[in-house]
Amino acid sequence: MLFAAEKGDINTIIGGIAPDWGPFGTLGNEARVMIEVVMAVAILLCLGIAIWGAAKQRIGATALRDTFSAEQGKGLIIAGLTGVFIIGSLGTLFTIVYGMAV
Repeated sequence: MLFAAEKGDINTIIGGIAPDWGPFGTLGNEARVMIEVVMAVAILLCLGIAIWGAAKQRIGATALRDTFSAEQGKGLIIAGLTGVFIIGSLGTLFTIVYGMAV
């Protein structure tokens, strides 16, 4: 019997996906953790904005028959999800820009 994943483990897979820190590679572990915490809080805040927009759109469209509230909810959903995408891809963007500058 031949096993396909005989020589590797999950760290090999995750290590290949995770971007290196590029210009922030010389930072200490504490600084990296602080950056990750700030990014996680920002992502949670953006998700909260998107959820608030979904609730505002749902309430405005059905219960109150308020089209302005429904349109405002759509804008909040788009803004929240765009923020999540941008913050989630910052590590990759910094690595690409740093690689192009070097």
